[in-house]
Amino acid sequence: MLGSLLLTVIETLGGLLSGVLLARFIMQWQRVSFRNPIGQFVVATTDWLVLPLRRFIPGLGGLDLASLLPAWVVQVLVVFAMLGLLGRIGAANPFSLLAVMWGVGLLETVKVALYLLMGVVLMSAILSWVNPHAPMAGVINALAEPCLRPFRRVIPLIGGVDLSPIALFLLLQVALSALAMAKLMLIGVA
Repeated sequence: MLGSLLLTVIETLGGLLSGVLLARFIMQWQRVSFRNPIGQFVVATTDWLVLPLRRFIPGLGGLDLASLLPAWVVQVLVVFAMLGLLGRIGAANPFSLLAVMWGVGLLETVKVALYLLMGVVLMSAILSWVNPHAPMAGVINALAEPCLRPFRRVIPLIGGVDLSPIALFLLLQVALSALAMAKLMLIGVA
């Protein structure tokens, strides 16, 4: 009971930190301005970790690896805590345990990124219906547009309603299911 509660707290905090780090990575990758409330929040909550790491972790082709790699490391630490609470650390082969932690950490990082994308697309859809000229609508739309664009090319507007977010959500749900199955397979190896 207590272990389950502790695991939930660790997974939640790890997911939030990874999510903010991934948001910073994606905003820089998509060249979205940080001069807005969302960007200022992301910078304020991640500068303590990203700025020191930039001295040691260089960018790669315009990608900010000092934001991406810590998101993965946080998820690896969450997996380590999960395996520890499940009692699988002491009995496992150290090399397979390390490989499982890295692999599941990568899967969990992708899962956090998919949830982040789902949130951005949902906010974009809601803002387009409620207040398309809201101050944060530009940032949200800039983040959602690259993922929605391929669906908008294929799915026409029906009665003036854009169904591309629904198609993207369906694809993201399939991807999340595949990630969950892969995670179970990897944890079974440990």
